[in-house]
Amino acid sequence: MPEATSGATTAGSGSPARFVTGSILRHVVVMSGTGSVGLMAIFAVDLLSLFYVSKLGDPSLTAAVGFASIVQFFAIAINIGLMIAAGALVSRAIGRGDPAGARRIATSVNVHVLIVSGLLVLGLLAVLDPLLRAIGAEGHTLDVAKRYLWISLPSNLLLGPGMLATGLLRAVGAARDAMSVTLGGAIVTVFLDPALIFGLALGVDGAAIAVCVARLTFVAIGANALRRHRLLERPRLSGILGDLPEVVRIALPAVLTNLAPSVASAFVAHALSGFGPEAIAGNVVIDRLAPVAFCGLFAMSGSIGPILGQNWGAGRFDRMRGVLLQGALVTALYIVLVWLLLALARAPLARAFELTGIAADLFGFFCLVAGPVWFFNGLLFLANASFNNLGSPFVSTLLNWGRATLGTMPPALVGAAYYGPKGVIAGTGLGSIAFGLAGLALAFRTVRRLERGERPAREPKPREASTPDTAGSSPAPSSGMPI
Repeated sequence: MPEATSGATTAGSGSPARFVTGSILRHVVVMSGTGSVGLMAIFAVDLLSLFYVSKLGDPSLTAAVGFASIVQFFAIAINIGLMIAAGALVSRAIGRGDPAGARRIATSVNVHVLIVSGLLVLGLLAVLDPLLRAIGAEGHTLDVAKRYLWISLPSNLLLGPGMLATGLLRAVGAARDAMSVTLGGAIVTVFLDPALIFGLALGVDGAAIAVCVARLTFVAIGANALRRHRLLERPRLSGILGDLPEVVRIALPAVLTNLAPSVASAFVAHALSGFGPEAIAGNVVIDRLAPVAFCGLFAMSGSIGPILGQNWGAGRFDRMRGVLLQGALVTALYIVLVWLLLALARAPLARAFELTGIAADLFGFFCLVAGPVWFFNGLLFLANASFNNLGSPFVSTLLNWGRATLGTMPPALVGAAYYGPKGVIAGTGLGSIAFGLAGLALAFRTVRRLERGERPAREPKPREASTPDTAGSSPAPSSGMPI
């Protein structure tokens, strides 16, 4: 099949869509590498914040931050869904040579995310107490978690647009700009966290305030990058409402997909709460360390979406299969390195976070078994990105919910009954094997269906972007971004 680059342009520069030619492995590594830096900045700051809280010497405070993080991720999952929808639609528009459509969609989703973020904050604050109690928070831990969320949760109004900015930037290949959004917020937090927690003696409240400032930094840097890439235009009601069905079609299953890990995490926290605050504290450190250690997998799943989207728009199915193969290879190599580092560093890390007794045992066990579990998680992430960007988002939803329920809950309960806290951790990893392999196989099958012309049901037809009420005032091309 020919290179098919003649009509594919990025949104801002007018140059050929960069992912439809050149080395697939290089595109995967560069996009994932730059994405990893940005994501590691976010996750490392969360881990560092938890590190400071652990130095306050009270396991119940560490547990409170963990419970609050579970609630926060319900909001983040919604943001991720909208970010995925925007990235998929914008990258696809770029691949088929429709820069005005890419700009219109990016503008519409920014309005959508502001509205949804506000409604979500109000909804979560209204049910905060029963929600925290349902996942196992009680007593002093419950009070601290609620206070932390009352301070930090409203800043989701900032986080939503900030995350969306990173997704749009990645959609046009502006990986460095996407990285700068998260990196800027991380740098601010590194200095602000200890100043508020210890310098002003605000404790956990200081950590929550630092979260708000970091998110303000995200949205400021992201908005500036979007303007430079000319991805935004004046919002038009016709565009906002007209793009909504396509955005919902991708965002709804993506949100459901990303809510599944939150439900699984809440279930694990509830299962471990029966073993006391130390077990919960150990699990909180695991939950914060794992994204730092395996941020490359998260970054790759977010980065290959635009690569697949542009190649789909350009009709390059051979390159789409290559993206899946190279992604699986990079996943395997990455896991081997990280697993070795975790196994060697498990004791020093446990001491650094003041983990003792059950907490230290649980953490050490995780470091020893994390490699195989996260390899299959990585395959599932790879498959999820494929389904979300190739018109089959509900397949991703079914796989993730299958893993979060059948693949997590029964084995975690059995493990808890026979082997205690370690059994819970081991049980949650068993489902990753079957669902990871199934996900990758189905991703290849999806590419084959698209190549044969069997487009998924309700695949949207490109909207005309040249009319005055959808294209905006300027016909010039523009660019975009992701997290």
